[in-house]
This record gives sequence, C-alpha cells and structure tokens, in this order.
Amino acid sequence: MNVRMDELVKAVAVALDIVECELLGASANHGKRIATLCSMMGRAAGMNEDEQRTLTTCALFHDNALTEYILSERTGDEHGKDFKLHCTYGQRNIERLPFTSDVKGIVLYHHEHADGSGPFGKRDGEFPLGAELIAIADMLDTGHHLQRIPAGSLPSIQKQISEQSGKRYTKRAAEAMLSILTAETLAMLQNENINETAARIIPAWHVTLENDALMNLADLTARIIDYKSVFTKKHSVQIANRAWLMGGYYNFDPATRTKTYLAAAMHDLGKLATPNEILDKPGKLTPEEFNTIKAHVKGTYDILSGITGFEDVCGWASNHHEKLDGTGYWFGKDAQDLDFISRLLACTDIYQAVCEDRPYHPGRTHADTMPILRDMAAKGFIDAGIVKDFDTAMAEYSGRDVPGPERVQH
Repeated sequence: MNVRMDELVKAVAVALDIVECELLGASANHGKRIATLCSMMGRAAGMNEDEQRTLTTCALFHDNALTEYILSERTGDEHGKDFKLHCTYGQRNIERLPFTSDVKGIVLYHHEHADGSGPFGKRDGEFPLGAELIAIADMLDTGHHLQRIPAGSLPSIQKQISEQSGKRYTKRAAEAMLSILTAETLAMLQNENINETAARIIPAWHVTLENDALMNLADLTARIIDYKSVFTKKHSVQIANRAWLMGGYYNFDPATRTKTYLAAAMHDLGKLATPNEILDKPGKLTPEEFNTIKAHVKGTYDILSGITGFEDVCGWASNHHEKLDGTGYWFGKDAQDLDFISRLLACTDIYQAVCEDRPYHPGRTHADTMPILRDMAAKGFIDAGIVKDFDTAMAEYSGRDVPGPERVQH
C-alpha cells in the first residue's frame, strides 16, 4: 500500500502553523504558502522534480523546531534565547528524512540575508539556493500577509523586492520571486484558495509502508508534539515505542506494526492547538478547559483524515480516548466500534499518562501504574485482556524508557 508522503507532510505543517499562530502570531497556512512559492520558484530556477520535492518538504517544515525552541526558553535553557538554535534544531530534524537530493543547509540558513545580517552572518552566495528561496518566501509572507493581500498591492511588493535584492534577499532569489509573483499568484495564495493551490503545485511523493521516510517523519512529528509542553517531553515518543513493543508481543505483521506505530506517534497531533496554559495547568481543569482538551482528538482526526493510504492510521489515532462503555470522546464509540488496535492504543495512552510526570501527579512505577489500569478494566472502560498483557510486557521497563524501532533511532 502506498501513502501520499506529501499530503502527510502538509498535514503536519498545518499543525505547525497552529503552534506558530499561538506562540508568534503567524498566519494560518503559512507553511503551504511558503512551499507553494518555493515550488514555483524552484521550477523557474530549473530544479528537477526531485529537487523541488526536497525543497517543498523543507519549506513546509522550515519551522519544525519551533516547539523545541520555545520549550528551551520556557525551561530556562541558556541556549534557548539563541535564535540560531531554532535553525540548528530544524536542520537536524529535517535531515532525519531520507531525501535523495542534497538537503544540507536548506533549513539551517533559511533566516539569512544577502548582506550578512542574518543569524549566521552568511552572505549572498554562501548558503544554498533552497535556503535563499525559503528565506524570501518566508519574509514576504510574514511581512505582507499574503493570505489576504489585494492584487493592487503587487507593484509595491515587486518594488520592495527589487530594492532589497542583494540586501535582505539574494539576487537569484529576488529574480526567481519576481519571475513568478503575479496577480494570479497572489490570488492562489489566499486562504480560500491555498489548499487547492498546494495540492496542485507541490509535487506528489508516494512511499510504501516499508519506507523509512514514514517512520522517521512519525518520529519527528511525535517529538514536535511532545515539546509543546514541559510535561509531555516524552509522551508521544514513548507511546509510539510502547505500541511498537506491543506489536512485537502480539506478532503483528510488518505493515500492521508500522501503522500502529504511526498512529501512536501522531495520536496527539491535534493537541498542538491546545493552549499551553491548559496543558500545563497544575490544578483541576474547568469544564470549559476540559472540553478544549477533548477537542484535540477531533483535531487529530481532521488533520490526518485527508491523507491517502492513512485510513487505518487516522482511525486508530482518533480513537485513543474512546472507552468500551461509550463514555469516552471524541466520537462516543463503544466496544462494538473499537477494534483491537484502537483498544491497544487507548490502553497505551493511559499507561503512559499514568506513569509519567504530570502537573497533577508525580511519575509512577509499573507496579503503581497497573492497579489503575486494572481498575479501569474492571469498570468496563478498557480491554482487560490487553491490560493483562501490559502487565507482562511492560514490567521490565519500570522507571525507564522503552526503546523504539532501530530504524528510527538517531
């Protein structure tokens, strides 16, 4: 079975845009606009389809380290105030994806200016074309609000690009942008048009379930989600690793085990839209706050449901808070609606949440965690058989992390 990797990358980019909007006030669909402009400029600059695919993926993920960077600041990390770290982390993360074109420096230098005034002091000709194109697209989108700018503003934008060629923008980036920036292009970038535009302009990328690209992207996505809060730094990663372990315990076939890992890694993708004051709240949530928390499941479903080849993954990821008696959320499913892997991920999510440090409880050992799961099983909330198997499979990892698949270790 093939999966549309480009659709998955765009879906994760949507979640990143939500975080950037919350933390920095960025606009919706920012990543898709940057990737669309870069694809058009790359084609104008003579890039082949593979090079465009690499460029647009980097463009969609140019701010992939935002949650990690913000967490560094929030936790008082002395490096967190160094803006270069955002670029460095982002480059490290993007290199985990198996590109066939050179990705070196594309994300690392996406905030450089031609005159050397960027964070790394690189000048025109000292950083790769891909970084130059992302930089000009990023600066134009944040500076001119391309999601709603009227076509009549085009001459002033073109004038600004020409005036800043060789200063803020490299000469070849300015030339490439001027060659594609028309009134029609501006219309294509509007929020009401960008989804159709991105689907048409950004090159397709099909991968099989056996491709390391999927596993590595899932691993990266889990880390992006986990860095949203100081209390969830390992949550999605460990749920994915525990799900992988249980897939081996149950002798899942390779495709099913991979899909289970993917669903576990991305189950909280919608939580990127949950405000941090709720995620980090030490006391009891109000009913309104709890409803906001619950909505993250619907967010995960909305983000993943449009990805070709991801139907099982989307369903399993979106069922992780459902209960066998129908009292769970978001969809209120019950035992007859929940297959084995949905039940498995629900147990995995509860186990990890119970055993890890949270603002409202300290971390627990395996021995302290299991009675809580057994009680939930006795009440008909979760699968008693899976709970029993967890007691067997997880005991040796009490107080330590479960390792993940070897192919996604870095």
